[in-house]
Amino acid sequence: MAINLQKGQRVDLTKGNPGLSKILVGLGWDPVENRGGGGFLGSLFGGGGGANIDCDASVIMLGEGDKLLSNNDVIYFGNLKSKDGSVQHSGDNLTGHGDGDDEQVHIELSRVPANIQKLVFVVNIYDAVKRKQHFGLIRNAFIRVVNPATSQELIHYNLTDDYNGKTSLIVGEIYRHGTEWKFGAIGTGTTAASLGEVVRSYS
Repeated sequence: MAINLQKGQRVDLTKGNPGLSKILVGLGWDPVENRGGGGFLGSLFGGGGGANIDCDASVIMLGEGDKLLSNNDVIYFGNLKSKDGSVQHSGDNLTGHGDGDDEQVHIELSRVPANIQKLVFVVNIYDAVKRKQHFGLIRNAFIRVVNPATSQELIHYNLTDDYNGKTSLIVGEIYRHGTEWKFGAIGTGTTAASLGEVVRSYS
């Protein structure tokens, strides 16, 4: 049975799950139904109905003091695997349509380098400013942690705040606590116009 979290809550991830070293982090969202005209192709290509909202999930691997140690420690659609192989991204989903996870990240906790203290999960809207899009146009956003060996969902956090005008979301984080790992439900919206801008806030 998954633990359902509220914003700001923190829970043990590995302590209550002895032997857990591989996890799958799923992130999902649904675009608010397009009200514009133009039919299916119109909504797809922006003809009268506005462009599809392309949300991208990323993982920022941080060292001591929440500092980014290397640009290679940002895992996203342009860099799908960390150098050490501990974090692997499933790739880009361009629309957010359909049930279940839109993007997934596989993490091998035992392989995360000792100098990495925290993994921060971010979702941002591609080209948000140019397309005049924001997270008020997204609903049912969530992050969940699954044990891939058993397919058991361990943690689930639904983001329920009003994110109108926000162009990126700091969704959650997994961080070291002594020899264990914990999960924190963050759910903070920012007006960062791109992933690069989010990343710079950790430099």
